[in-house]
Amino acid sequence: MPNEQAASGGKTAPHISWDRIDTVLLDMDGTLLDKHFDDYFWEQYVPEQYSLLHDIPVEAAKEQLLARYRQVQHTLDWSDLRYWSREVGLDLLELKRRIKQLIGVHPHAVEFLEYCLRCRKKLYLITNAHPGSLAIKLEQTGIGVWFDRIVCAEEIGLAKEETEFWPRLEHMLQFDKARTLLVDDTEKVLLTAKAHGLAYLLFVARPSSRQRTRSSLHFPSIEYFRELLPRQDSNEAQ
Repeated sequence: MPNEQAASGGKTAPHISWDRIDTVLLDMDGTLLDKHFDDYFWEQYVPEQYSLLHDIPVEAAKEQLLARYRQVQHTLDWSDLRYWSREVGLDLLELKRRIKQLIGVHPHAVEFLEYCLRCRKKLYLITNAHPGSLAIKLEQTGIGVWFDRIVCAEEIGLAKEETEFWPRLEHMLQFDKARTLLVDDTEKVLLTAKAHGLAYLLFVARPSSRQRTRSSLHFPSIEYFRELLPRQDSNEAQ
């Protein structure tokens, strides 16, 4: 869905001391994967199918749905396909499967995962995505093999934007928050993680290949993961 919270402004470059980091937490949609798929799905494809179902213009369908999306922002319902399938009367998992060829990995994301593996960092995928959506994306991209564990927000019982999510996740994974890096394309997620005490926080300023870059006013920002690689690794990734 739309990444409405990204701030514009001057970019603050990240400075990562890898010897001080043991654990890397990575978001999926917009961070590792191109968010164009999700934006197109929720803002164009679902409204088109909804308009056919209810015999209304696509623009009217889009206006109705975007208003309903906003009502559950920053909650588990925001990305719950079962919830939205009931709400709109469509099988959203099937709709996602129909256009799964649009799912793509951001440039240099795999090189970064390889680097973390070589450096023996604990690597976790932490996503608000519904398990059904996650399964489609893992099957399409193959990125699941890199992670020590994949955690859906549904397992925690809260969205990542909610403050209590982070202590629950820390208890589950037993990471040292003073030696943990979180990379996400949602500022509200980073803000709640910061409130919990996570030491290293990075914002993805280019979540979608079809949208302009928007850096954070609060956190160091990257456009591509090659910015986090040592120069030698970055040159090899090009």
